[in-house]
Amino acid sequence: MVDLLKEYLIEDALVIIPTLMILGKIIKDTPNIQDWLIPYILLVIGVVFAVGMIGFSFDSVIQGILVSGSAVFGNQLYKQVKCKSDDPEE
Repeated sequence: MVDLLKEYLIEDALVIIPTLMILGKIIKDTPNIQDWLIPYILLVIGVVFAVGMIGFSFDSVIQGILVSGSAVFGNQLYKQVKCKSDDPEE
C-alpha cells in the first residue's frame, strides 16, 4: 500500500492524509453531523488543502481526491481490523 501511495501521490500531499484523519475524528465527534456526510466533507477539505499546497490545477484536484480516499480507506481499514479483533466469537 505504501508503494502505491508513493507512486500516485506527491510527497507534499502525504501530510494531508493524517490531517484529514484527525479532522474526520473531530467531525465525527461533532453533534448534528451525520456519519455519511463525513467522507464528502473530507473530500472537499482534501481538495482545498491540495489546491492550497500545490496550486490550482487538474493534478492538485486529483491529489486531493487521492489523499481523501486514502484517509477514509485507512480509517475504515483500522475500524474493520479493530472490530475483527474485538469479536468475542473468534
